[in-house]
Amino acid sequence: MKDGDVILTPLPQAGGATKNRPALLLRELPPFGDYLACGISTQLHQAVPEFDDIIAKGDADFADSGLLSSFVIRLGFLAVLPSQRIVGAIGRIAPDRHARLLRTLSNHLVANLKEPANQAIDSDKK
Repeated sequence: MKDGDVILTPLPQAGGATKNRPALLLRELPPFGDYLACGISTQLHQAVPEFDDIIAKGDADFADSGLLSSFVIRLGFLAVLPSQRIVGAIGRIAPDRHARLLRTLSNHLVANLKEPANQAIDSDKK
């Protein structure tokens, strides 16, 4: 498994049951090889403008995704997955799309911080 892979993994459903669903591996996390992943849905109306990303059948990386219909990559549906919970990879997204998703998520996480990030890091070291 590697960053940018579209995988299948058991994810919780609205009714509480789990079902093998597609997800996107955003980044491997230290130290145990778990992955930060986000959900994938064919419910395009769930896409959050300027946050989520829709991959349509006509997009250059659609065929490589391993999915059969247009889908939304939902950055707001995050999970940390141990590698043993991953059923397998079915495809991948383009590296430029993957980088854009990571930047979008990162920018959202650091937006409107009260103090500069460097100051917070420096104060933790004291």
